[in-house]
Amino acid sequence: MVNILLSLFLFSLSMHCFNACLTLETSSNQSTNQTFRSEEFHKPAVVKTIQDLPKRPIGHNQTDILSDNMQFWSSEGTHSIRRTKQDILRTKSISRFGRKLNQVGTNTGEHLYAIARVNGDKFYGAKATINVWRPYVENNSNNDEFSLSQIWVTAGSDGELNTIEAGWRADPKFNGDNLPRLFIFMTKDGYQTGCYNLGCGFVPNTNSVITLGAPISSTSSTYNGQQVEITLSIYKDQKSGNWQLEYESGNVIGYWPSSLFTHLNDGATDIDFGGEVSTTKKGSHTTTQMGSGHFPDEGYGKASYFRNIQVVDSDNKFIPLPNVKYQAEHPNCYNIIGGVSNQGQNFFYYGGPGKNVNCP
Repeated sequence: MVNILLSLFLFSLSMHCFNACLTLETSSNQSTNQTFRSEEFHKPAVVKTIQDLPKRPIGHNQTDILSDNMQFWSSEGTHSIRRTKQDILRTKSISRFGRKLNQVGTNTGEHLYAIARVNGDKFYGAKATINVWRPYVENNSNNDEFSLSQIWVTAGSDGELNTIEAGWRADPKFNGDNLPRLFIFMTKDGYQTGCYNLGCGFVPNTNSVITLGAPISSTSSTYNGQQVEITLSIYKDQKSGNWQLEYESGNVIGYWPSSLFTHLNDGATDIDFGGEVSTTKKGSHTTTQMGSGHFPDEGYGKASYFRNIQVVDSDNKFIPLPNVKYQAEHPNCYNIIGGVSNQGQNFFYYGGPGKNVNCP
């Protein structure tokens, strides 16, 4: 009997030690994670109330954590001003600040696209994971070249075209370097006017650790090597009617008030995903690259891509792309190849080198 009691006592003691050790280990891990996040963002966590949160579309994954691909800074309420000052200083005049100079107004530059498009219905958002590259951007006499990869959310047409755009862009003239940078753009009058980043009424989330215009990563995707990705979501908040912008999941960068628009206030009629190159070069084709600078048939790790591509339907649900169309105006220069994964997710590879033997 004594032996039995002694055995029970020892078993109970061992279980108590196991639970205590597990609690200690968990606590230690949590502390390490908190320290890491604090060092990464240099900013204490901000607790939001339910009233602060937009009504996200169904299927919006809220369990993702912030990627370490993005470079952050925090100046506690002044980061928006900091970025705006940098943009103004890099622009020759205030009147030109914020304009999509190569596309707004009377500029005659050529714009080349490789895109996936859905239309013919009403849409209330879009989402995609995009890998990030540092494409070569030609420095010609006009220096009006850029290369970007983005999501377009649009409604209206011609002089009344409304667009919301978000993605990454390499633009030496605007940014002062060719680093891929997170950007947004909007116009409500068919590119007669328009603004990048914090212009034209975009309302930034002052609690966000994401800074528009910041370089996306100290390293971009490498050919046949590491792939750097960002996930962006644009969706119409069912409570306020405003268009929300999120990085990864649950990290609200800010919003475009619905009142800014004449057509998008009622939803989007076209959603595009893909790449764009702008050039003013005459005579021969530009050598500015789109995406990785390699054609889509080279596949993963070599060509640039969009994956996990979705749109928001009238039931406020993220759904795969309905009746998607793939378009490339100059496939010998920049092309696109799309498909559907085994999990039913839309993806495509796109891009190219620009000028080559088949694209003189």
